[in-house]
Amino acid sequence: MKIAIINGPNLNLLGKREVDIYGGQSFDSYLNTLKEKYAAVEISFYQSNIEGELINEIQRVGFHVDGIIFNPGGYTHTSVAIGDAIAAITAPVVEVHISNIFGREDFRKLSHVSAKARGVISGLGLKGYELALEYLQNNPQH
Repeated sequence: MKIAIINGPNLNLLGKREVDIYGGQSFDSYLNTLKEKYAAVEISFYQSNIEGELINEIQRVGFHVDGIIFNPGGYTHTSVAIGDAIAAITAPVVEVHISNIFGREDFRKLSHVSAKARGVISGLGLKGYELALEYLQNNPQH
């Protein structure tokens, strides 16, 4: 099974940025733990702060992987184009947010991704990525 994890803007700063909201662990450290725990799953990872690069990556992997775990970061609330890219691919997408976006500022309650995603996991910290992986592993879509 092949799963792609795609992270959007500012998620490269996990462990340094607003640790009261996002925690103190870097994503690289977490990813290593996830890969060890799910050694039978081929996990690729991509992060960008640039909207067009995220769209390119969604299109690049979206017809070849068994699922995508996607944290669009701030683009969740602004990017119709990312939502359109998800609608165009065949791989199922699980939208993940480390913080509870519905318990934060009002503008964060709008997602241009959620309607195109298979599901949404929000507010469970980094554990949300593992839960998304479990879902994709137990619910193959291809």
